[in-house]
Amino acid sequence: MFFCLIYKNSLTSQIAFYELTILIKIDKLSFMTSVLYPGTFDPPTNGHLNIIKRAKNIFDKIDIVVADNIQKKCVFTAQERYEMLTEIVSDMENIKIHIWKGLIVDFAAKHNIKIIMRGIRALSDFNHEFELSIINKALRPDIDTIFLPTDEKYFVLRSSTIKEISRFHGDISKMVPPIVVKYLKEKNE
Repeated sequence: MFFCLIYKNSLTSQIAFYELTILIKIDKLSFMTSVLYPGTFDPPTNGHLNIIKRAKNIFDKIDIVVADNIQKKCVFTAQERYEMLTEIVSDMENIKIHIWKGLIVDFAAKHNIKIIMRGIRALSDFNHEFELSIINKALRPDIDTIFLPTDEKYFVLRSSTIKEISRFHGDISKMVPPIVVKYLKEKNE
């Protein structure tokens, strides 16, 4: 529930602000806002972490779903991606990591989550994600998708590029969390 109140009188504005604050606090007590953040996460990047941290400021609970999609050629198993993400968010409250084989809207419906969040870096990401959101809406009309653009310093971070740099023993320490550096070094040995 969102309200937008605009008053010219500053005293009226202050009263309206306090009333709005009380309404929001009461509204927050009545339900928890949950979001589903699905992805391949092969591997998780600092861009993914940026989206997660920013989503924590918006939502009370985040369910991160590692897609176990046999159609994609992943460097890491779903279990390894799950382990990395679990380590990365270990100090954050109200985040659960899951592995899922199947349609993401089915996961959302099974867990009574009404919002799917997708991180986007550029317009090309938006085009693809927008099409997926339309398909998901057709499959499950009660589930909505929101898009959260990453901070600009992460625009060029692509998991595929990070894996390639790592394969040639390049420094990826500013692109991924330390646990991912460790996992990628082990894969490339």
